[in-house]
Amino acid sequence: MFSASKLKSVDFYRKIPRDLTEASLSGAGLSIIAALSMMFLFGMELNDYLTVSTSTSIIVDKSTDEEFLRIDFNISFPALSCEFASVDVSDVLGTNRLNITKTVRKFSIDPNLIPTGSEFHPGPIPKVNRHGDDTEEEYGDGSISLTADNFEKFAHQYPVLVVNFYAPWCYWSNRLKPSWERTAKTMRERYDLEMDGRILLGKVDCTEEGGLCRRHHVQGYPSIRIFRRGSDIKENHGHHDHESYYGERDTESLVAAMESLVAPVPRESHKLALEDKSNQTTDTAKRPAPLTSGCRIEGFVRVKKVPGNLVISAHSGAHSFDPSQINVSHVISQFSFGKKLSPRMVSELKRLTPYLGGSHDRLTGRSYITNHADVTANVTIEHYLQIVKTEIVSRKSSQEFKLLEEYEYTAHSSLVHSLHIPVAKFHFEPSPMQVLVTEVPKSFSHFITNVCAIIGGVFTVAGILDAILHNTIRLMRKVELGKHL
Repeated sequence: MFSASKLKSVDFYRKIPRDLTEASLSGAGLSIIAALSMMFLFGMELNDYLTVSTSTSIIVDKSTDEEFLRIDFNISFPALSCEFASVDVSDVLGTNRLNITKTVRKFSIDPNLIPTGSEFHPGPIPKVNRHGDDTEEEYGDGSISLTADNFEKFAHQYPVLVVNFYAPWCYWSNRLKPSWERTAKTMRERYDLEMDGRILLGKVDCTEEGGLCRRHHVQGYPSIRIFRRGSDIKENHGHHDHESYYGERDTESLVAAMESLVAPVPRESHKLALEDKSNQTTDTAKRPAPLTSGCRIEGFVRVKKVPGNLVISAHSGAHSFDPSQINVSHVISQFSFGKKLSPRMVSELKRLTPYLGGSHDRLTGRSYITNHADVTANVTIEHYLQIVKTEIVSRKSSQEFKLLEEYEYTAHSSLVHSLHIPVAKFHFEPSPMQVLVTEVPKSFSHFITNVCAIIGGVFTVAGILDAILHNTIRLMRKVELGKHL
């Protein structure tokens, strides 16, 4: 066994008797400076240890073929009616989906973007298979021509007024014309205007009565509207409450639809229609007509991670549109890619990478408005979006796990004059590369080592400076003493 004297021989820190040491003012000053330096450097080292460190790299996008990209949007169109507003998606792989309704909602708005009612037209518009009669029998004018001057008179005179808003140049209007006139003639024979007068079929030429058609927000031809006396006199936002007919257009189907409209009306001339509409049968071919000319479209769609287009336009397989009357001006409240980030995820994103997140919803708050005039008619508004995926991963406890991923994009917009029906087109192009941000953890042992280096280094440097200063003072005193001698 080692004795106490032998153990003392390995002491690194041998003590000098206090009586042999000498304190000085210069040493005291250097000691204070050294202590303050140690505290300052320790604080800087601790701050560096607590600060998040990341490394950024560019790699090939690791998304699989099964992964889809979600697009969330909320866009207001002050001049595009919800009646025909359609959300379509296509891509370079051949995907082409028209009139997406499952994840999209539409709300009528006025020109000031203020909602005017509940959700508009849930579900898709019924498909019309029979656009008219197949026979070529002669037909006469059975319906009444309506104008802006006499429209209100007939609307208040008859309990049910059914109006065909058409355009002479429209293919579908010309297909409907024979069956419409035959139906009008049949209904006049069954319900004499003088003796019965419960229903009247009329027609409006929108090329001649443009103001009347715009007042009822007619954007597609032909549009069959149903006006009921007793309800249409109750104006909402200055416009009549009425329905649109989307059913079959052959004579037999039209006559059956007209009969269902007359059935609830009592057979008394010049009486208001029943105010209680609970007995009216609901028909999928009849839906509320638009109260205003605007529409707010919100929801989301899922697309493949390849270049493609999201298009919002007036669309119908049984109506024609006048391109000069379609205005796709819009205000974007939201347009983003990927999952919606929660407030906690946003704060985590800012903590790790403060420079990210600024372009996650780049189009928010932007307006693209064109006035409806000759110089701005037939304007398609296109947005070109280039998307970059950013993935943030963390390495802690020798394990790597993904914290979150987000998509940022650049946006360039343009207004293009076209001979076709104007649309609002969002062309998106995902980048084949992605940004990988990795959180690099810092070793606690490295922090302790640096702290020890700071303390030892400052103590040693201060000791060297004290020795130099002390010896210099002693030398100066000897020189001064030699001069006096």
